[in-house]
Amino acid sequence: MSSIWKNNLTLSIFGESHGRAIGMTIDGIPAGEEIDSKILRTFLKRRVPGRFPWTTSRTEADIPEFLSGLKAGKTTGSPITAIIRNQNSRSSDYDDIKDIPRPGHADYSAHVKYGGNADMSGGGHFSGRLTAALCVAGGVCLQILKRRGVTIGAHIASIGNVSGHPFDMLKIDAATLEVVSGLDFPVIDSEAKADMVAEIDRARQDKDSLGGIIECAAVGLPAGLGEHIFGGMENRIASLIFGIPAVTSLEFGIGFNCAEMRGSEYNDPFYFDGDIVKTKTNHHGGILGGMTTGMPLIFRASIKPTPSIARAQESVNLRTGESVNLEIMGRHDPCIVPRAVPSIEAVAAIALLDAWA
Repeated sequence: MSSIWKNNLTLSIFGESHGRAIGMTIDGIPAGEEIDSKILRTFLKRRVPGRFPWTTSRTEADIPEFLSGLKAGKTTGSPITAIIRNQNSRSSDYDDIKDIPRPGHADYSAHVKYGGNADMSGGGHFSGRLTAALCVAGGVCLQILKRRGVTIGAHIASIGNVSGHPFDMLKIDAATLEVVSGLDFPVIDSEAKADMVAEIDRARQDKDSLGGIIECAAVGLPAGLGEHIFGGMENRIASLIFGIPAVTSLEFGIGFNCAEMRGSEYNDPFYFDGDIVKTKTNHHGGILGGMTTGMPLIFRASIKPTPSIARAQESVNLRTGESVNLEIMGRHDPCIVPRAVPSIEAVAAIALLDAWA
């Protein structure tokens, strides 16, 4: 099934943007793991809508209700199921355009595949709203990994044409990741934040939207996690990260820049730091042969501009067969990038814990 991810862990995501609830079930989490509900809610709050000018005005508390798998704050070993009730949906915003596919959305392809039967209000099951459920699963995994000495954090590397400082691929540490992940607008340098927020506001005033790039790192990993061929760490992360609807591309380490280098430039020399083997550079981003090397694991994901914009766009009416101009109403993020950051951290945590299982 398309909404079920299965490896050592099994993850299922269910619900629709304007349905009664969204939720997730994750199976394979070890028994006896303590899950702090306060820490989990703090993590989920980072992607909650309606808190800042750069987010949609739709307000949702996004407080998970655990139906199984937790008892007295500890995992029981059985599948963990949680739901998040939708409290502020407005399906009427989509009544006038139910036959008109929105450019950049899954409306047309879903209409063809499901014969017009899919609930596409707010994007339905294709909506970024479902990343709230993904973050519940990832938030559980983050706490377990933290006790194993692994810290995961992400920041906004760029929005539109505005770029911030990247992570130092050799020196990035847990303290830096914790600080940047705790910010409402997670960037390393404040000057970049001001420019990015201004860029988002200009797009909003133009009835338009922006995308960007999120950079994620994990430190404290042992060497040897993952598998070769189809079971690699890149494979695990990629198969989960593209479950975030806005993600369009992914690169590890220095990514596409390696294509411009010679092997003598790209290869990372090994050396001993005491009795620990490290590399003098980290072009490989912490993964070789699908397995972790013990160096910081670093990847970047591109996030497309929010497709729902107030500016008029060309489309078609599937019922009448006519060409039409479409102006999308409703509540939408002028830039989804800031709220996507915890989702990126969530999928990284799921993939890494899966490799550890």
